[in-house]
Amino acid sequence: MAAIGIHHFAGTYRALPLPSSFAFAVRHSGVFDYRGSLSDVAATLHGDGDALTLEGSARVDSISVIEPPAMRASVLGPAFFDAERHPEITFRSKAVRLGDDGRAEVDGGLTIRGVTRSVTASGRYAPPRPSGFGEIAGLQLRASFDRREFGFDWQMEMPGGGDAVGWEVQVDIELLLKREDPDAEA
Repeated sequence: MAAIGIHHFAGTYRALPLPSSFAFAVRHSGVFDYRGSLSDVAATLHGDGDALTLEGSARVDSISVIEPPAMRASVLGPAFFDAERHPEITFRSKAVRLGDDGRAEVDGGLTIRGVTRSVTASGRYAPPRPSGFGEIAGLQLRASFDRREFGFDWQMEMPGGGDAVGWEVQVDIELLLKREDPDAEA
């Protein structure tokens, strides 16, 4: 990665709920990637001197799986997200690296179902700039993990062989960040 460019961010930037997103994909039936998203997303990027911190959460019950109702119940139930006991997915960074070339890498703890694991996400960022509704910036990140690390152990063998649901999950996060009014932080 090129030189670090964290000096671009000073203060607190909050993700705008729309169009920010938390999307996921997992191999299904061995023939296609099942894609979904969580629409109730919150995130904050805070720049303080030489350090950046990224924190975020997504409400599990905002998952895009609606039909059929039995599938939604299964995904939100104990075999998968266990949303009644663990209503949110959360993330807190340990290190945020922004390159002068627009590349971004973030290391941190991802918590799903009450289990926290270290993950590294990489992607791109757009440094702060003025807009018609305040100072904004962008952050796009991608990470993948084995779902078993978070207790998603359910599996079913397909007729003729193969797994019903893949073990690897890919996560794509897109954040439109708006700087909070500096006077409001005082």
